[in-house]
Amino acid sequence: MPSKGYKALEATEVENVENPFAITAEGIITPHYIIKIDDKGQFTSIFDKEAGREILQEGKIGNELRVYEDKPRNFDNWNVDAYYTEKSYPVVENAVCEWIEKGPVRATLKVTKNLLDNPFVQLIHFYADSRRIDFETEVDWKLSQHLCKVHFPVDIHTDEATFDIQFGNLTRKIHQNTSWDEARFESCAQKWMDLSEGGYGVSLMNDCKYGHSALDRNMSITLFKAGTEPFEKADLERHVFTYALYPHMGTWKEADTVQESFDLNVAAHAVKGGKAGDAFSFLSVDQKNVVLETVKAAEDGNGIIVRLYEVANKRTKVTLQANAQIATMKETNLIEEDAEFGKTGLKVEGDKASFTILPYEIKTFRITF
Repeated sequence: MPSKGYKALEATEVENVENPFAITAEGIITPHYIIKIDDKGQFTSIFDKEAGREILQEGKIGNELRVYEDKPRNFDNWNVDAYYTEKSYPVVENAVCEWIEKGPVRATLKVTKNLLDNPFVQLIHFYADSRRIDFETEVDWKLSQHLCKVHFPVDIHTDEATFDIQFGNLTRKIHQNTSWDEARFESCAQKWMDLSEGGYGVSLMNDCKYGHSALDRNMSITLFKAGTEPFEKADLERHVFTYALYPHMGTWKEADTVQESFDLNVAAHAVKGGKAGDAFSFLSVDQKNVVLETVKAAEDGNGIIVRLYEVANKRTKVTLQANAQIATMKETNLIEEDAEFGKTGLKVEGDKASFTILPYEIKTFRITF
């Protein structure tokens, strides 16, 4: 898909398309994995065919939904205290698994189950052309002072995890060797977290959840938390969200985890219209470690504001391509005042602009056409 744009496609009928999926008594074989799934919709094995290795820790379960009693001492709707793990329940009651889709693009397993009359429905999507496994989830929750997490205990040799934050990422330790590590039993992240070793890793993504943990390489996300103070009915009723498992070759940088997380969070939309073959890109950049994050009208009405950031801790020379001749392009600060930070080396030629962005730097430009 063109950056900040569209492409017009034509639907056609195709016959005799080879189906790359095989549904087995134990689970599914995809172009990427051999996966064993129990009768509760939990993964007992994820074998990566390309890497020739098991992803889950021996004897552990992936996609384990577990509900914890959550009664913090103070600030019930905000805090999670470390002792929340002392009482928990697996979501396994009345489980029913049904394959509802098996085409050349993806296969889908529908899982319905309950915990104390709180229904969970999952559509687990396996793709032919993507390593990502999506867990599209709906929950009707009615039990206060409990939180729900999903767990993927992975067999990755590392003592730290990488967490996505706004305009970048950072690493945190995943052990409890010090008092401050022990206190950080849950970490903030936005679209993804990742555990990687030399040559291989696993990313866990989501489209709207922010509490993560990875103690002892058990990757997990807090899916909802039903506190009672100051609002006594917080997080009750219907929840709809998606999380995704993304095992990958190389590190998260080499595997384009950032791009995959944007594909999950900012999915392409299909609409009727256009002429097949037409394509348009308003703005694009030529480096995959530079994210073109914001394109907006300037607050004072003079041109547009473009904000970019670097995600791989790499000094990078970037070329920005526009769809029209650039009249002026100036660097600004975050409140759109003219400013210059360091030696950008900004050069504008026609519909292109080149500049240097520093590791994890955020750059903002005002462009007029």
